[in-house]
Amino acid sequence: MAKKDYYEILGIDKSASPEQIKKAYRKKAVEFHPDKNPGDKAAEEKFKEAAEAYEVLSDADKKARYDQFGHQAFDGGGGFHGGGGMNMDDIFSQFGDIFGSAFGGGGFGGFGGGAGQRRMKGSNLRIKVKLTLEEVANGVEKKVKVKRKIQAKGVSYKTCPTCNGAGQVMKVTNTILGRMQTASTCHTCGGTGQIIDGKPNHADAQGMVMEDETVSIKIPAGVADGMQLKVSGKGNDAPGSNSIPGDLIVAIEEVEHESLKREGENLHLDLYISVAEAALGTSKDITTVGGKARIKLEEGIQSGKILRLKGKGLPSINSYGTGDLLVHINVWTPKNLTKEQRQFFEKALTEDNFTPKPEKTEKSFFEKVKDMFS
Repeated sequence: MAKKDYYEILGIDKSASPEQIKKAYRKKAVEFHPDKNPGDKAAEEKFKEAAEAYEVLSDADKKARYDQFGHQAFDGGGGFHGGGGMNMDDIFSQFGDIFGSAFGGGGFGGFGGGAGQRRMKGSNLRIKVKLTLEEVANGVEKKVKVKRKIQAKGVSYKTCPTCNGAGQVMKVTNTILGRMQTASTCHTCGGTGQIIDGKPNHADAQGMVMEDETVSIKIPAGVADGMQLKVSGKGNDAPGSNSIPGDLIVAIEEVEHESLKREGENLHLDLYISVAEAALGTSKDITTVGGKARIKLEEGIQSGKILRLKGKGLPSINSYGTGDLLVHINVWTPKNLTKEQRQFFEKALTEDNFTPKPEKTEKSFFEKVKDMFS
């Protein structure tokens, strides 16, 4: 089922400012908050949709990629998400402060724990994955080894004695206006409501150990150099029995092809032919991302001619079709001639058939460049 447009979910347009985006999200979050709609699955889904939309549109980089590629910029299957993989704990952990005051500044039903207590989320990990042009064209599944922090076996936690598991400490101050009560994050547990009770000797102070894990990453066809994808839950763990792991951020690095040059979904190929091949016509084998292809060049073909092979480029990551392969014809002029070859070309200087006579239908270089980018 197709995902809803993020702007439509929040009821805003693409020109909305960051403050307008935040305001629209808060309105939706308050409207569909689980505490206001207990047991309403439809409201819960809308609550998650709003959080997903806000996670993307509130980030300038993610918003730019979404505007260009749509949902495919973040969702290639196999666990990639721009926010769609978020559960209630993710939402309250990341965005609880935006709408928390509407519910007394405390917990969020059964999702956020006790008053002020928050679930810790582990830090994200970042890796680069190199892809060939052929892998970009077809999509690929990569297996990578990731070194991540996980909770050590045998580590245990207990309720923080400072805040009694609340994650916050209350302070009462006498002022000229009367007694004022303020809440702040517990300095002992960092707001988690828990501290380490016991841990094995090989674990660090937070009860963590390093472990190598092989992660399978499904990369969709049509990704571009510099694009980032996310594998949920494959980052570092966080301390605490109710914590959630961070994410694995995958940065795409495109390996330069030997002969094909990329321009969006289109590909470009420089094809060099001899003067004789240009005059007589010929057939040539060329490289495409799908393997070798044979093309026919008519006799008298001119240098600078561009042949467009429809559908021989790269697929659109947003499923808008496939680009083309543009073959640029370059007639190679020999640099060293034999005596007989020189005599032939000297005689050709006076031949009327060798005098350049461009037809009116023949496009200029600048017109060809304009056509290429249109």
